[in-house]
Parts: sequence; structure tokens; C-alpha cells
Amino acid sequence: MKVVTDQTEFPKEIGPTAITIGKFDGLHFGHRKLISQLRLESQKRGLAPVAVTFDRHPMTLVAPEKAPKPIVSVAQKVDLIAKQNIDATVVLEFNRELSHVPPLEFVRDLLVGQLGMRLIVIGRDFKFGHKGLGDVDFLIAHEREFGYQVIIVEDEAGENGRRASSTWVRECLESGDVESATEVLGRYHMLRGTVVHGAKRGRELGFPTANLEAETLEGFIPADGVYAGWLRSEGKNYPASISVGNNPTFEGVPQKQVEAHIIDLDDIDLYDKRVEVLFVRRLRGMEKFDSLEALIDRIQLDVDETRTLLQL
Repeated sequence: MKVVTDQTEFPKEIGPTAITIGKFDGLHFGHRKLISQLRLESQKRGLAPVAVTFDRHPMTLVAPEKAPKPIVSVAQKVDLIAKQNIDATVVLEFNRELSHVPPLEFVRDLLVGQLGMRLIVIGRDFKFGHKGLGDVDFLIAHEREFGYQVIIVEDEAGENGRRASSTWVRECLESGDVESATEVLGRYHMLRGTVVHGAKRGRELGFPTANLEAETLEGFIPADGVYAGWLRSEGKNYPASISVGNNPTFEGVPQKQVEAHIIDLDDIDLYDKRVEVLFVRRLRGMEKFDSLEALIDRIQLDVDETRTLLQL
């Protein structure tokens, strides 16, 4: 899959195109339905399927105090889209200039002129252009003028009937309900970061951990607590008990520290490596213990519960 960060340099060999557009934060099952329909319709017409997304949530520019935390980084999002078997992803820089582009110019100059759009596959509530004045009706009204077709994909709902949304995923993660987040995402929620040296308290307690450097973390950090999950390094998955938070039993531990103890494997060297941490289930909240012995007993129980949950 080609990744294009400057739409003016969109590869001429890709096209004409079928396009879908969205923030695609987290790439939940509703997003994947949209892209799946894009693939299907593009194959019928001999078009190149292309996803168009943004490098940030528009709210970070127009109302930063209201902007939601991203579920995934731009790099993570591109990696997730790449697994959907499309030809290209265009990542638009959402800046002042783009935010002021009228809907007509956005369609005529960018989508049709630069990206060669002949088909657009979108959700019914899609908005675009300056002040969100462009919508589905606008696109349909200009089909004949610009020579493209519009296909509307209805919202995808979960088992409880709620519409799939990035907001729903964030609510799940904020409460530590990573199991529900998994259902909406269709995959385990994932953080990515670089392993660095920590205070080595885990090793002293008999449970060495891989500490993820806060400055390198990508992805939405879920609620404080201990989770069962996996640590992925160089294509291999290792069962892990994952701690998120400041570990109140000790002083000086940073807020939202993410560390993972790999179960039954103490000799792996992960320092300075980029790893992924995948969350399966929250085992408990963050607790302060009166003694190291009580903490060790609780960690051992966390490990045992993780081992059972992951069927090791």
C-alpha cells in the first residue's frame, strides 16, 4: 500500500480511484465495513481503492480544549489501514488552510482533480469542507458535474444496537473495559512504545517488567489498573501481566506508567526495542499495599489469573 502525505504528489499510476474519507481513529468495525465496501465496489468498476484520512482530529485545530485523545497514532492508523488490502492511503495535514477550503474546491480540486476520484463510498453522516458545510446531499448534487458516483454505507451497530464509534471506544478505555473495546475495534487495543530501563523494582520483587518510555508511547492509555494481555516484539507474542498507573505502593513512579511482565520468560532482552502491548482484560484497579509481601502475593495472583485467562 502506498502512503501519500502530499496529495499534490499522488502517484499517477494509481487511478482512476474509488475513495472513502474519514478520521478512522482506531479503525473500529464500522470503519472496516466502509473500507470493505470500498474494496468491493472498486473491484466491480476496475478502480483503485484509496482511503483519505487526516493527521489529527479537526477539533485539535478549531477547538483544542474539546479535542478527544486519539485512540491510535497516525502511524498506527496507517498500519491498520494497510491490512485492509487497498492501494493507497492519503494522510492530509489538517491545518488552517485545509479547514477553510470550501466543499466545492475540496471535491473538484482535491478529490477529483488530484486523486482522480470516480467513486466515493461514505457514511450517511459524513461532513467535509469549511465549517462542515459539505455533506452527502452536496456530493450527490455534484455527481454528474464532476463525473463520480456516491455510495452510502449505513452505520454498523454492535450487539447492543449502539452505533460503532471512536467515542464508544474511548469510553470503554477510560473505564478500563478493554473487553468491550475489543468488541468495537474487532481486535485487542494496542499501545506501542520503546522499552527503557526503569527502577528495576519488578526484578527485585521477582517479576521483571518491560517499561515503556512515556515519550514514545503511541495509542490511548486505558484506565489505571492491572491487565492480562500480550507483549509483541519482532513478530512474536508473549503472554504478559500489564500494569498501568503510578504504582502507589512506591514513591516517585510516574503517572500512567505502562509496564509489562512477560510470564514464564525472564531472559529476553527488550531494551531499546519498539514493542506493542495488547490488552485482553482488566484484572483489577491500581492498589496500594501495606507491605512488599502483600504486593508480591497480589502480583503472583495477577500472573496466575493471566495465565488462566490466556489459556497457557
